[in-house]
Amino acid sequence: MARAELAYAHGEFDACFKTLERAHILGQRSTRRHVRVHVWMLKVGRRRGDRREIVGQVKRIAAAALFSRIWVPAGNTGGANVPATKPMPIPEDLRRVLEHRR
Repeated sequence: MARAELAYAHGEFDACFKTLERAHILGQRSTRRHVRVHVWMLKVGRRRGDRREIVGQVKRIAAAALFSRIWVPAGNTGGANVPATKPMPIPEDLRRVLEHRR
């Protein structure tokens, strides 16, 4: 998240969002972390003027708050450009991090 926040502060919104997508994969099983990533994605969407991302993130914030502890689609990157319930392949480096946490 620190890298995403730094990229955001420097106006590097594409880099910020890519970092947030990776943070989403790692944090989606924690309600607090999951919601936090979506709030930051919403901020990026607002700065970009991306209406689709804004609407998508508002919905995802609510869903993250309600469902993170029940079920999440593994590997989903969290952006409005992908279906919210679609499982996705987890990058190998992130898979190792997730396996180490168990």
